[in-house]
Amino acid sequence: MRISDLLKKDTIVLTMSANDKASAIDELVRNLDKAGRLNNADDYKKAILAREEQSTTGLGEGIAIPHAKSEAVKTPAIAFGRSESGLDYEALDGQPTHLFFMIAASAGANEAHLATLSRLSTFLMDEAFREALLKAESEEDILAAIDKKEQEQLEKEAAEQTPSKDGYDILAVTGCPTGIAHTFMAADALKDEAKKQGLTIKVETNGSGGIKDRLTADEIDNAKAIIVAASTKVEMDRFSGKKVIDVPVTDGIRRPKELVEQAKSGNVPIYKGSGEASGNKEEKGKIGGGFYKHLMNGVSNMLPFVVGGGILIALSFLIDIDLNNEFAQMLMDIGGGTAFALMIPVLAAFIAMSIADRPGFAAGMVGGLIAFNGEAGFLGGLIAGFLGGYVALLVKKLLAGMPQSLAGITTILLYPVLNIFITGMIMLLLVTPLSAINSGLESWLGGMGTTNMMLLGIILGGMMAIDMGGPINKAAFTFGIAMIDAGNFGPHAAVMAGGMVPPLGIALATTFFKRKFTKQEQEAGKTNYILGASFITEGAIPFAAADPGRVIPAAVAGAAVAGGLTALFGIGLPAPHGGIFVVGLVSGSWFMYLLAIIVGAIVTAAILGIWKKKTV
Repeated sequence: MRISDLLKKDTIVLTMSANDKASAIDELVRNLDKAGRLNNADDYKKAILAREEQSTTGLGEGIAIPHAKSEAVKTPAIAFGRSESGLDYEALDGQPTHLFFMIAASAGANEAHLATLSRLSTFLMDEAFREALLKAESEEDILAAIDKKEQEQLEKEAAEQTPSKDGYDILAVTGCPTGIAHTFMAADALKDEAKKQGLTIKVETNGSGGIKDRLTADEIDNAKAIIVAASTKVEMDRFSGKKVIDVPVTDGIRRPKELVEQAKSGNVPIYKGSGEASGNKEEKGKIGGGFYKHLMNGVSNMLPFVVGGGILIALSFLIDIDLNNEFAQMLMDIGGGTAFALMIPVLAAFIAMSIADRPGFAAGMVGGLIAFNGEAGFLGGLIAGFLGGYVALLVKKLLAGMPQSLAGITTILLYPVLNIFITGMIMLLLVTPLSAINSGLESWLGGMGTTNMMLLGIILGGMMAIDMGGPINKAAFTFGIAMIDAGNFGPHAAVMAGGMVPPLGIALATTFFKRKFTKQEQEAGKTNYILGASFITEGAIPFAAADPGRVIPAAVAGAAVAGGLTALFGIGLPAPHGGIFVVGLVSGSWFMYLLAIIVGAIVTAAILGIWKKKTV
């Protein structure tokens, strides 16, 4: 199957009207839908946006390849769009994007379809090909340029190099979450670079159609170095004892020369198998490395215990505040006695695991349980997690010189015993002072006057809107959860109100100040009513990205007002999540809590309505 079988004149947009990422996605989805290639445009768009949340498909060099495999696709197809002036698509190189290929793969797409779709992604590595697309004057010119390039590629594949008698010089593995575009672009970039440097290479691709060109045991044994460029799970233990470069898939696309040169030089670390799979590497330029990455790994895995346990506790109080009712007591036993009891150990365990993989898990879990039993609270859990992780790394380093014959006993016996012992002993020493700090924080918050509580509410509410799901937002959310655990429900009421305001305020603005927003923004604004009501702050991100100078200050102002009002009204919220659906569980007046959120949203909407310029 050729690309021209999937890309037709009716799915080509020579001059796009979009001016930002959101509108570009909308325009291409509409194009596919109008051409009859989709069963459900809304569901397909959701699949595209879900892929974008994993990492941007704006690859740099003026290219973007949004793609998704979905049941919403009626017929596998490609939509092409061109923006002559370029637009901000959150590209990896930070430069404007001009060429767009939206790949629509059906849920049941066969291997021929997937191979054709992936082949297109490799073409775009060629600068001359990109230039031909930019200069094309008609849909026919676009199709002719693609047909020419495809013929060249087929001839190239037919003449693919073979290994020497000693095997390949370099092996590589590529993979991305969707397995359509990035996987094969990285593979082609590495192949081309290896050929330039006179090296033989074999690349295993972990695409949506499964693993292709799987590396054999003999090939791995004979390889001088192995490049793993993947942002999805790849089995790594087979490379134990080999020189392995482990990077995100986008590095394979953007830095093939550097990777191949490093593999060729032999200056590559030896990989020691530990049972983990690749795929957790952070993309360059993304917020989330180091401390924040480890913290969020703990928080995300802890969240089901917090949400489930917290809402069950709140329901138990709603049924019977004195817990004399048997069913209310059962809810409290499940939520507070079990789910909340696991919260801090789980937080610590997954922080430690993020740092040191599986060897850190048990140490973090034990340290977290000591923190919980010693009433060291959330702070104790955080310290236990980081302590357990770094103790595990230290122990692994100290035992690195053990004979290979003892490798099994080291992993099974020495690691867990030493990790748990060292972490446990240190936590037993720390738990008393940490408990005192925790009790002091509770007393301080409990003794706050109305003015100070309002100030705290303003700060927490504003933090929720600054980066809308980023590190500052998560810091405020984490603090709110810690206060729920400490028995102080006021701060989290401000946190949830502040997180609901940005999308709700934007939704109101797009409804009542329509002349300040494009048609696409008005449509997107409607969904923000639901997102805001559900405490999903991220619904405001596309608007903030398009106009950060106006949207972010307006969102922060409204969220801060809402947070301050919840404190003024004496509102407490024992449920950590749920938005409007848990308003009935608040301590204090649920009506006043809703009023605080509505006032905050109106403040945001009014600022946007006054400040934003009219659309042309």
